[in-house]
Amino acid sequence: MLRAADTIAQTDTGRQRRDNEDSAYARPPVFVVADGMGGAQAGEVASRIAIEAFEQALPDAGSPEERLADRTREANSRIYDLSRTEHERAGMGTTLTAAYLDGSELAIAHVGDSRAYLFRDGQLKLLTQDHSLVAELVQRGKLTEEQAAEHPQRSIITRALGPEPTVAVDTLTYPVRAGDVLLLCSDGLTSMISDEQVASILASADGVASAAQALIDAANAAGGRDNITVVLVRLEEVGAGSALDQPTAVAMPVVEAPATKPPVVPPPAPPAPPAPSARGARLARTQGRNSAGAQGAPRRRRGERFMKPVAALIAIVVVLFLVGGGGYLATRQLFFIGTNSQGVVTIYRGLPYDLPFGIKLYESFYVSGVPATLVPPDRRSSFFNDHLRSQTSADNLVRALELGKVSQ
Repeated sequence: MLRAADTIAQTDTGRQRRDNEDSAYARPPVFVVADGMGGAQAGEVASRIAIEAFEQALPDAGSPEERLADRTREANSRIYDLSRTEHERAGMGTTLTAAYLDGSELAIAHVGDSRAYLFRDGQLKLLTQDHSLVAELVQRGKLTEEQAAEHPQRSIITRALGPEPTVAVDTLTYPVRAGDVLLLCSDGLTSMISDEQVASILASADGVASAAQALIDAANAAGGRDNITVVLVRLEEVGAGSALDQPTAVAMPVVEAPATKPPVVPPPAPPAPPAPSARGARLARTQGRNSAGAQGAPRRRRGERFMKPVAALIAIVVVLFLVGGGGYLATRQLFFIGTNSQGVVTIYRGLPYDLPFGIKLYESFYVSGVPATLVPPDRRSSFFNDHLRSQTSADNLVRALELGKVSQ
């Protein structure tokens, strides 16, 4: 059976923020990091609510994973309800990564882009998976890890506590052993220094307190663009120390009101052939965290447009041409860009028309990993104009968008 021999939770505002929206909790056997967003007096409130959910005992029923997930969902409901009742906190949210030491296993609950690592025998292992736009693109093979590290939209997350009434919680259980070190951290650390640097610092530090400070110092030396929070826990066998209780060293400086972070972009939907005109709600958290998010792409009610008499007549002529003149094969070489029902930029094959009786002259060809809300406002006309393109032209434009090379 293992215990937390040494524990520290430490946070720092960083060099480019006036306020600290991060919160942390470290009282064995529960450890939590939360990174808030949503503007002044909102992000800090959201992360604090998340931590408070774990300051009370975990539910009695269920596995450690289920108990952590229950508390996470409870925090989500509290944040969501408060954001709906207090106007100045509308849209607030927070990431959350929580761990529970259960004998020789570590249970983890995770939402967002804060992270959990395990350091063992000089090797650093990432236990969680980021809920972020670039992580989605990497998983789909659209970006390399190197491209993701420099992507201009790398701070956009696709899941968080607060923006929606319910939230999907990732959980896992990992076997641990004496000598392991658990690291929970906000993206203010991992966005500034590499995993290799983190491993090097942990390997050379005298203890968890010096390691925590060294990690924060390294992130600040690299620019300190965001708040930086780390929780470190060294594990040992029960009885290996002088006492069976689990000492906790907590260093959490007083922080000021939070800086602005916009809301969250929900995750791209799996490729399905929905209508290209509908747009799902999208909330974005940008690198500067000082924008209320991009405006959504315009809705396109093509069905209504073509129900007008003249347009309907034209549509019938088009159908007659396709059927009688062999034009159908020609349309297989035509493409246009729109958005699917989830608001994700999508390439369609065919003609951008809806006919009466639900007949569509197009089909979904490729669903990108980019919400339409992330297309710069002054470039939307070049994307969503029903302009017919070659496959190469459509592919190149969407690919540039995925790589973050489409700017205002």
